[in-house]
Amino acid sequence: IALSFLLQPDVTPGNRWAFPGHQGHVVIRLPTRVHVTAIRVQHISKEVSPSGTVTSAPRDMAVFGVDADGEEETLLVTFTYNVSKEAIQTFPLKVRPTRGGK
Repeated sequence: IALSFLLQPDVTPGNRWAFPGHQGHVVIRLPTRVHVTAIRVQHISKEVSPSGTVTSAPRDMAVFGVDADGEEETLLVTFTYNVSKEAIQTFPLKVRPTRGGK
């Protein structure tokens, strides 16, 4: 599932959706249960950034899942986006054993 809807209609460099300040959160409610295997984050590289910097890039992130009632949260993964690496970075979730140990 691509969460490109977090983008504003104008997706040119410098016109992406941003958090105010240094910290923020997003809640995404999906219409059906999904099995998440990885989180992919993309940010503009400094080579194509209008300012020549990527100081607005996300850094330390945590992704939580919630139960169907939206009551109980489960930490799925924590990771750090590294601006020195590729613009698109994928962070796999640890595979949890299914019921019955299979």
